[in-house]
Amino acid sequence: MVFCCFSSKPLASYEVEKGKYGAAYAPFLGNQSKFDISLCEAPCREPGCLLATVLCFCPIQVHMRHKALNHVDPGSGWANYKCCQGYFGGCCCLQPGQMGEQSCPSLCMCVEASIFPGPAVSATSNIVREAYRLGLDEDDVRLIRCNNCLFVLSCILNCIAPLTDCEGDDVLAHIVNVISDITFCCVSGCMTAQVHHEIKLREQHSAPTREEMERC
Repeated sequence: MVFCCFSSKPLASYEVEKGKYGAAYAPFLGNQSKFDISLCEAPCREPGCLLATVLCFCPIQVHMRHKALNHVDPGSGWANYKCCQGYFGGCCCLQPGQMGEQSCPSLCMCVEASIFPGPAVSATSNIVREAYRLGLDEDDVRLIRCNNCLFVLSCILNCIAPLTDCEGDDVLAHIVNVISDITFCCVSGCMTAQVHHEIKLREQHSAPTREEMERC
């Protein structure tokens, strides 16, 4: 079970059809290019961004979404914003692009980051993935598998705990929930730092050098 959780083997088709992250990453499975840094490298390469994400999650996510949108479409502001950028679909009357995003985009983004933190982080990452056709590295694959396992285990334990008189079941369910929350915070920080680094790197490479500017 532990081996399967942290295996870096390519994702099977059934794995991208479930869990928080799998379905959103499915379109990128065939891409060969990768982010310049992996999720595990992000804490050392972009520690400031990671720490800022953990301490000020919502403001950082609003800033990063705006930054990503304007990176792929310079000067667009919030014009291309919609809830989770449509990567995670909608539910009943709540459909991306039809929830007042155009009239109050920054407020909607703040609500998105507060209510749907996981999809919010993944959506910003996927903007950059889609723009540069970036695939999944081994860390991404482990993330998907680990989150799927934690999600399923947490659901099972929280369903079983109320049905038994054993206090240990409640404690175990709480422990798994805490582990899941800590994992999410760490992954969110790493993913945000990864996207920040990629945008910074791409903009540095596309910016004209002093010699090129003088020739112009």
